[in-house]
Amino acid sequence: MTESPLHVALIPDGNGRWAQARGLARSAGHRAGAEVVGRIAEAAARLGLGTLTVYAFAHYNWLRPPEEVARLMQLFLTFLRAHTATVAEHGGRLTVIGRRDRLSPELRHTVEIAEAATARGPNLHLRLAIDYSSREAILDAARRLDGDSAADFARLVAGNTPDVDFLIRTGGELRLSDFLLWECAYAELYFTPTLWPDFTVAEFEAALENFRRRERRFGRLAPAAALAREGGAEGLRP
Repeated sequence: MTESPLHVALIPDGNGRWAQARGLARSAGHRAGAEVVGRIAEAAARLGLGTLTVYAFAHYNWLRPPEEVARLMQLFLTFLRAHTATVAEHGGRLTVIGRRDRLSPELRHTVEIAEAATARGPNLHLRLAIDYSSREAILDAARRLDGDSAADFARLVAGNTPDVDFLIRTGGELRLSDFLLWECAYAELYFTPTLWPDFTVAEFEAALENFRRRERRFGRLAPAAALAREGGAEGLRP
């Protein structure tokens, strides 16, 4: 682990494909995926992670069929109502990032209740990105910037949330899809073909172990021992 608690980001891809492969409606895949989010969040808290950010609904997901969007919004309501008390009991904090003006009044109110009930949680910070676009967040920060430092701008983009250390994407796609672009500037990336409903706590723990074995230099030279193993090549790799 790093000195400070890790910030892990998740792109939980593959719910629809998982359902279709089983002859089920896509909504069944989304329900199964929501259960996995709960299990992974519990594991993240147990493992001492600081922040877990989950890409729940991208801004371009509004382009999906209205019936699917409606079921997803209902699923967010169900998830928040089912998990808020548990998060609070375990000293966690739950927040939602992204636009709220396009959410229903009922969902916005439920988000506010969940955030208020867990606001003082000192342990895992579980963030759900709903109607989220990283480009929109960056553009909005640029419009609101009053200061003149990178730190001022970063606070507008990401609040007081630390940069992402490790990003996991399931489902076999190899892209970030407009998710936490600023915060992932130096994140380690992990892609797996596993569809999200099949993603287990064991695979999550294996991914974290993979992260721990990586050397994060942030532009600095590798330690002398590592350079010796590489045959003395210093290179310009980040």
